[in-house]
Amino acid sequence: MLPSLQESVDGDERELESSEEGGGAAEERRLERFSNSYYCLYGYKGYSSSEQAADSDDGSPSSATPETPSAEDFSLSLVDTNLPAEAETELRSFIAKRFIKGALFEGMGNVASVELSIPEFRVGCYYCLLQQEKLLETATVESNISPPEYVICFLGGSEKGLELFRLELDIYVQGLKTNLDSEKSNLETYIKPYLRSWFEDSVCPIQRVVQLFQEKLAFLLHAALSYTPVEVKNSDERTKKDIHRFLSAASLQGLIQEGTMTSLCIAMTEEQHKSVVIDCGGPQPQFHNAGSNKFCDDWMQAFLNGAEGGNPFLFRQIVENFKLKAIQDTNNLKRFIRQAEMNHYALFKCFVFLKNCGSGDVLLKIVKVEQAEMPEAKNVITVLEEFMRETAVA
Repeated sequence: MLPSLQESVDGDERELESSEEGGGAAEERRLERFSNSYYCLYGYKGYSSSEQAADSDDGSPSSATPETPSAEDFSLSLVDTNLPAEAETELRSFIAKRFIKGALFEGMGNVASVELSIPEFRVGCYYCLLQQEKLLETATVESNISPPEYVICFLGGSEKGLELFRLELDIYVQGLKTNLDSEKSNLETYIKPYLRSWFEDSVCPIQRVVQLFQEKLAFLLHAALSYTPVEVKNSDERTKKDIHRFLSAASLQGLIQEGTMTSLCIAMTEEQHKSVVIDCGGPQPQFHNAGSNKFCDDWMQAFLNGAEGGNPFLFRQIVENFKLKAIQDTNNLKRFIRQAEMNHYALFKCFVFLKNCGSGDVLLKIVKVEQAEMPEAKNVITVLEEFMRETAVA
């Protein structure tokens, strides 16, 4: 495996995992840190200035301003949690301080590190303020009615590890909006099971995909990198969702121009005329119409090496590093192509780069779509495509 790739993975593992020392006990604590997960759901009520004035002894308005809220401006009531009582009290104090600092906004989650008595180490905490969707429309019509608000907290891993999944968790908590209410029946039948499943549903999919495909993961990485459509057959619903979440996480969507991505998807579909098909009906999943390259093979090995540590957060960091390296290589190739428009030596550098990067087949397609409207670059790319065909034949 490439030394730079190994160094990258090792560095992320050291940073994400516990730095505690002490042999077997430390190892047990490290595994506990990355496997244990907690949740907490609070009801939130903010008090208006008129309500505060009515509650004050002398009838005068509160001295707190909207810019400097105080603990008297709101209340937090526990709805449900799987934290021990002492740790829940500590978490409530932390959330209250975040409100006082004005650090919570509806529908936008944040991640921080909190130190609770149980577990006995600092743990990553995702927290988000949500309004009950059912009453939002009513509240807008009758301005004196405020929709119920809740604070959702998910705790597990480290702050850096949980930050990698913040967008997934933002989406996950939105699934609670239509069912958030204080009715006990709904709490038991939907809310509790949903909250308990946050870690399995949001953090573990990438880990499960790595464990499922092993060496065949290279095919999935290649499909994500090349924007090749993937069809999953004879699979349960969770496995199908896991695969598509992995593909979404590993694709370069959002890192290259949206128009380029759309054009590339069309180009890859027209060129191959086939989707990659994954058949999960047998003892081992089987791939059809799949491809790979050295780049994806190297990164597949990085995922397999990461599986030995049992840290689900590490897999997401490896995915981010995979995408970062692909973007760096794409930008390097574009730079070489611009130079090659006027310099034959730079064209040779393009040849060498494409031969050694391990993903020249995919990178050239990406750059070809991006540079489609530039005649000079198009000529260079045509020469490079011929070189890639000759290299493949040789």
